[in-house]
Amino acid sequence: MKLRRVVVTGLGALTPIGNTVSDYWEGLISGKSGAAPITYFDTSLFKTTFACELKGFDPEDFMDRKLARKMDRFAQYAIVSSEEAIKDCGINLETADKDRIGVIWGAGIGGLETFQNEVLNFASGDGTPRFNPFFIPKMIADIAPGLISIKHGLRGPNFTTVSACASSANALVDSLNYIRMGYADVLVSGGSEAAITIAGIGGFNGMHALSTRNDEPTTASRPFDKDRDGFVLGEGAGALIVEEYEHAKSRGAKIYAELAGGGLSADAHHMTAPHPEGIGAKRVMLNCLKDANIKPEEVDTINMHGTSTPLGDIAETNAVISVFGEHAYNINVNSTKSMTGHLLGAAGAIESIASIMAIQNDIVPPTINHQTNDNQIDSKINFTFSSTFKLVRRAINPALAVAILKTSGMTSVVTETALGNTPSTC
Repeated sequence: MKLRRVVVTGLGALTPIGNTVSDYWEGLISGKSGAAPITYFDTSLFKTTFACELKGFDPEDFMDRKLARKMDRFAQYAIVSSEEAIKDCGINLETADKDRIGVIWGAGIGGLETFQNEVLNFASGDGTPRFNPFFIPKMIADIAPGLISIKHGLRGPNFTTVSACASSANALVDSLNYIRMGYADVLVSGGSEAAITIAGIGGFNGMHALSTRNDEPTTASRPFDKDRDGFVLGEGAGALIVEEYEHAKSRGAKIYAELAGGGLSADAHHMTAPHPEGIGAKRVMLNCLKDANIKPEEVDTINMHGTSTPLGDIAETNAVISVFGEHAYNINVNSTKSMTGHLLGAAGAIESIASIMAIQNDIVPPTINHQTNDNQIDSKINFTFSSTFKLVRRAINPALAVAILKTSGMTSVVTETALGNTPSTC
């Protein structure tokens, strides 16, 4: 069976540093931090009091108030970002074969705020089970692609990938495979997350996963820095229109990049800690490169998972050196989580967009907030700590799902890693 080629033809973004793709990109190249004190709830008794919230987002700017109330925030974000991507790709949904257009979306948690609030309401009552009839539909992770398909009448494959922080990277790999194997011609892919809640902050604090640098939130996310103390929680969504190459060409679509390959692997090590040698991240990148038929020395930039956690940054760096050898020192490596925070299930999507925009603009965004080298991390690697950027040709993002993105002469790798499962796109 001959596999079909797959390309990206549309982008949409809703992030802590920009509510559109163009604003997001401007935030990235300017080294903007999205971290600030939490406004959604009272954090006075919490260990962490800051996060990377969306700024200036009002769902009623995009949908009817009554409809917005029927959705958890993560689903609102999915609707808004996917709408931008669909418009960007220029497809005419009035004439397109909607049986061949679907949605594969990623979400690590789903409607956490909805679940939290329903439980709080029940606990504060007299025991009578008064639950909102929209409780279950608002909460389930699969509601996001369902709502996208309902809005646009898309009758192709429709499901959610749930693989923790790799969820949306996983969605991209699944989209790649569904299209190249002929199950669909166009897929709305990506992911969304809205975990800046009492339960989200409290839960990750309980794991000792979050930074507690409350006195200086804008510098708290500092990947690869000696004094990193945990990740900063972010929220938002990223959407990509993934399309069969000939289908895109026949309608004159602009093509951002080719989705050349994908990889999947598991650490099989620990519930929360990465393998110290990064064997899962190593394997997923090797799987991705093999699938894309790209040699390690052809990669020019890597958008790292780079969460700013004490163990994760070391393990991932070890994996990069293991895969790329001496060529690792020729690669522009960065972590955009230093600016956006960690969007959990949406991370792979927004970082794939960052890699695509790096390819389009020949610019690698910086890793901000670096102050002190960590002697456990090879300092010869170019983490793009400065505010100047190197021209790039090819990019890769390593993560729970890795996909290879390539255009004329440039390959980028995007990486997202989570709980023993690693998808990657090239």
